[in-house]
Amino acid sequence: MQVKQMFDLTGKVAVVTGGGRGLGRFIAQGLAEAGANVVIASRKVANCEKAAEEISRLGVRAVAVKCDTAVEGDIASLVDVTLKEFGTIDILVNNAGITWGAPTLEYPLDKWDKIFAVNVRGVWILSQKAANVMKDKGGGKIINISSVRAFQGRLNDAAYAPSKGAVNQLTHSMAIEWGPRGINVNALAPVFTRTAMAAPQLDNPQTRAWILSRIAMKRPGELDDLFGPIVFLASDASNFVNGHVLVVDGGWLAT
Repeated sequence: MQVKQMFDLTGKVAVVTGGGRGLGRFIAQGLAEAGANVVIASRKVANCEKAAEEISRLGVRAVAVKCDTAVEGDIASLVDVTLKEFGTIDILVNNAGITWGAPTLEYPLDKWDKIFAVNVRGVWILSQKAANVMKDKGGGKIINISSVRAFQGRLNDAAYAPSKGAVNQLTHSMAIEWGPRGINVNALAPVFTRTAMAAPQLDNPQTRAWILSRIAMKRPGELDDLFGPIVFLASDASNFVNGHVLVVDGGWLAT
C-alpha cells in the first residue's frame, strides 16, 4: 500500500460525538477532507445540522443526529440511524465531553455523576455498540478524546481530570480485548486548544501566561493541529497502533 493510500478514508463511515461545534466539528471536517462520510452527533442538533451542511460541500455525505451521550436510548438511536443511513460504522470518535469546576470539599455529587455519565459511561456504551458492528465486518477504528489532564490532577477538579484518566484506562482495556477482532482502540490527548470550552482560560491574561509557560511551543493548541493526528488514528496508517494515548500538547507534559 502506498503512503497516500494509507491515509485515504474515501468511503469510510465515521461517527463523531460532540460534533456540532468546537473540537468535534473540526474532527468531523478533518475526517471528511480525508474522504470519510460522517455522522455528526450532539445534544444540540441545530449545530450538527449546520456542520453537516457545511461538510457536505466537501463532496461527502454528512448526517446530523441528536444524541446526549449520557442517555443510553440516545446512543442506541445514534447507532440505528448510522446503520440505516450507511449500513456500517468504520470509525468512531468519542469526542463528547463536559467539565465543571468547584473546590473538592464542596463538589456536588450530581455534577460529578453527570461528568462521568458523559465522559466515561457514554464512551463505554457507544464503543461497545460500535465494536459489535465492527467485529462482524473485520474491524474498525475507535478514537477516544482524552486530555493532558488525564495525566495530572488540578485544583477544583474532582471529576474532569479523573474522568479523562478513566478514558485512558478504558482505551487500554478495550484495545486488549478487541485488538484480535481487528478493532484498533486509541485515544488522543490534546492540551488547551482554542474551543468554546477552553476560551475562558485562554482569554484570561493571567491564566494564558501560565498555560504558555508550560507549553514548549509557547502557543496554545489550534484546531488545525489535530487534523493530522485524528486522520492518522482513523486510517490504515495506524493499523498496528493499538491501546495508545497520542498526546498532542506542544510539549506540555515534557515541560
